[in-house]
Amino acid sequence: MQPNILFIFSDQQRWDTLGCYGQKLPITPNLDHMAKEGVRFEFAFTTQPVCGPARACVQTGKYPTETGNYRNGIPLPTGELTIADYLRKVGYEVGYIGKWHLAATGDKPVPPHLRGGYKDYWLAADALEHTSHGYDGHMFDAEMKQVDFQGYRVDCQTDFVLEYLRSRKREKPFFLFVSYLEPHHQNDHNHFEGPTGSKERFKDYEVPGDLRNLDGDWEDEFPDYLGCCWSIDQNVGRIITELNKLGLADNTLIIYTSDHGCHFRTRNGEYKRSCHESSIRIPMIAYGPGFRGGRVVSELVSLLDIAPTILAAAGVEKPSYMRGRPLQDLVSGKVQNWPQEVFVQISESQTGRAVRTKRWKYSVSIPDASKPASEVYHEEFLYDLQEDPYELTNLVKDPSYATVRKELADILRHKIKEVEGTAPTILPAV
Repeated sequence: MQPNILFIFSDQQRWDTLGCYGQKLPITPNLDHMAKEGVRFEFAFTTQPVCGPARACVQTGKYPTETGNYRNGIPLPTGELTIADYLRKVGYEVGYIGKWHLAATGDKPVPPHLRGGYKDYWLAADALEHTSHGYDGHMFDAEMKQVDFQGYRVDCQTDFVLEYLRSRKREKPFFLFVSYLEPHHQNDHNHFEGPTGSKERFKDYEVPGDLRNLDGDWEDEFPDYLGCCWSIDQNVGRIITELNKLGLADNTLIIYTSDHGCHFRTRNGEYKRSCHESSIRIPMIAYGPGFRGGRVVSELVSLLDIAPTILAAAGVEKPSYMRGRPLQDLVSGKVQNWPQEVFVQISESQTGRAVRTKRWKYSVSIPDASKPASEVYHEEFLYDLQEDPYELTNLVKDPSYATVRKELADILRHKIKEVEGTAPTILPAV
């Protein structure tokens, strides 16, 4: 029997906000339980630390430059097949609730042809941060009519999820994509907006090592950021409770992850768009059919693997053009030749490329952020993650690491050629 599939996507959530990844405050008891009973991926990464490009990757199984969504504000091409298209062909009811960010309509409703194949249920805003705040706002339904909500945004969005689960017909399995905005900052207020009381409730946090010695706005903003993460977790708990009430829990696969992380203006002038772990490392948990037993997977995985994983859960063979691999291959223990590095494209702050291996982080860039790619890059960062997990010492100009840089440059050039067609020239840091 085909399982129901529920994909829950947070926005701008660091991996270390979850207890199962080391967070000491009781922020995520429900997600921690999912990890305990399901499968947790210790080293999961985005392919692009920007909202739209990361979302295009999840929907298509392609890198951002392959779909053309290399930065925000570019609609997903209408010819691209998505996970919704594939699942609908094999009998799934496909629905979407929350932030879309792949239509470039801003605060206007998303027309049907820009919804990526989600034809059975739709309640969304292209940029949810433009139609709502931490409290109150609206989304648009399938007929492009405004649907208002009052209350904390995560709670209200989950109310819509529960309503969908209760009211849908049971003739088909469902694939529901739930995309929360939290813990992303509220753009027009220039703050993270946790539930009322978050600043006091979560004030006694342990400062992450990558933030402790750097400037930024984390000192003021981190408690509300944790409040957002706590709220999402509470609402994940509400969803699981409802699945149990409806008798759907045993046959529903839940996948939880985020589009990118957050460095709180410690690495550049905003919150992501860099090669650092705080930008690219994300939580990833799978819970349900095919993902049970409380396992922890230590191989490097990325958002590129999500589309093949969802298709595999539905019994759909991965299209040859999808570059990722089903995470079921890792869980089965039968995997061979799993990639030993993650390739990351970076935009909007620069035109950058990076590779993350189990030990090293190597990044190159040009300052011109208007280009999707470049024929020439300069080395920018080299970190030894084994000795320097918080990336506080940049080794890119250290002559004693010349051999390491050359080896990593070769790996990165190979990945760029594989994905983008040509191998660039990489010059020393200036």
